[in-house]
Amino acid sequence: MREHYLKKILTSKVYEIAKETPLDHAKLLSARINNNIYLKREDTQQVFSFKIRGAYNKMANLSRKELDRGVIAASAGNHAQGVAISAKKLGCRAIIVMPISTPQVKVDAVKRLGGEVVLAGTSYSDAYAHAIELEKKEKLTFVHPFDDPDVIAGQGTIALEILRQSPQKPDAIFCAIGGGGLIAGVAAYIKALDPSIKVIGVQTEDSCAMIKSIKANRRVHLSDVGLFSDGTAVKQVGVETFKLCKEFVDDYITVNTDEICAAIKDVFQDTRNILEPAGALSLAGAKKYANKHQWKSKNIIAVMSGANMNFDRLRFVAERSEVGEHKEAIFSVTMPEVKGSFKLLCSSIGNRSVTEFNYRISDKELAHVFVGVQTSSTEDTAKIQQLLEKKKFIVLNLTNNDLAKTHLRYMVGGRSDLADNEVLYRFEFPERPGALMRFLESMNPEWNISFFHYRNMGGDFGHVLVGIQVPTSDKKAFKAFLDQLGYPFVNETDNPAYKLFL
Repeated sequence: MREHYLKKILTSKVYEIAKETPLDHAKLLSARINNNIYLKREDTQQVFSFKIRGAYNKMANLSRKELDRGVIAASAGNHAQGVAISAKKLGCRAIIVMPISTPQVKVDAVKRLGGEVVLAGTSYSDAYAHAIELEKKEKLTFVHPFDDPDVIAGQGTIALEILRQSPQKPDAIFCAIGGGGLIAGVAAYIKALDPSIKVIGVQTEDSCAMIKSIKANRRVHLSDVGLFSDGTAVKQVGVETFKLCKEFVDDYITVNTDEICAAIKDVFQDTRNILEPAGALSLAGAKKYANKHQWKSKNIIAVMSGANMNFDRLRFVAERSEVGEHKEAIFSVTMPEVKGSFKLLCSSIGNRSVTEFNYRISDKELAHVFVGVQTSSTEDTAKIQQLLEKKKFIVLNLTNNDLAKTHLRYMVGGRSDLADNEVLYRFEFPERPGALMRFLESMNPEWNISFFHYRNMGGDFGHVLVGIQVPTSDKKAFKAFLDQLGYPFVNETDNPAYKLFL
């Protein structure tokens, strides 16, 4: 298999349209983490993503007859643009099926490149199913975003460039994984030429289909995936990519949203360029892996896979990068409602800067305070908690609590005596007209909304926190409502932050 893909990569037609991208030394980050970090800059391609490589290689290997019939793809972003621009160069028709929740900026980008956009369904899976129908109906050729040997070979040319460009032999190459096309191509080439170089895959904690598949030794289908790193939000990896990853990829690591945001900031500080979340995923993984294994002076390559970032999301990224870099810790502190308590709390924190302080009187004896504090490390966070607990404060570390970071820090309130049988759910509403009405119309009119908080940070979805009064006898009906609605959700009813502040 190695020789087969080595030949396919070496004979790829990628460079008829794509360019050889730079391998930049991240000087500031390298000095900070005591390893040599190099960034493979796929964000500098003309469509700001590596996807152009695989899409073009697949289409350039089609016959003229197949091209004349046209191609079709399903994508919400980078693959769509890769197919559209490839079709323009090859002189063929390209239909791109995109979910109706796709941001207009991405739809317009595909249209500008000459692609015919069809909006269908609310997810990639829905768009894919519709694309398969159109493929059969109009006798088109489907260009898969990852599970195709020609697509995989096109992506593999990245590894060819890395080995030629790297000033020293790489110790490890980190790649983001969605469906697996990028890492499959890179790993196949690297292991054919130098098996001693580690190839390590990076996924988000809430979209790790490949890692779960490798552990189960079969392709696992995820029921839900996280949407922050939308470029890697894939519910099931490919047949071919799974096979290649199982044979050639050395290890895997997962990262969270905060760690991705910190990596976006790292790249900006070294290059003054801004990556999309999926584009910075590999660097987030490289930093975490190097720290976990206590690497020093290693030569590490991180593939920057894309930069199609919505500008409005930067507000969210800037905010969460502080936690991802361990520069902010968030606590719930319960203190006695007596004179001098606030002063004692502040003196316990010491000279550290307070980034947040939310408090509202609600009890004659105890006060619940939401506190953010600047920190320098995870050890510093633990030290602050210990200092507070020594002063007899009741402390809950909320630094990794998404409910607290996304909603609570923007709110001040308390429990209501009227909110009987309240359940609390955190939803991701698609950013499109009618999303809220669909929620309200699907809900039993007998259930009362007792709490509602909405935030959108410029992404493809809005963060919604909802309290609903649901009688215990309606538990089955409520579950059916959630299933029918189809919006990603997290049950936060037992979250201790909810019990303290809402």
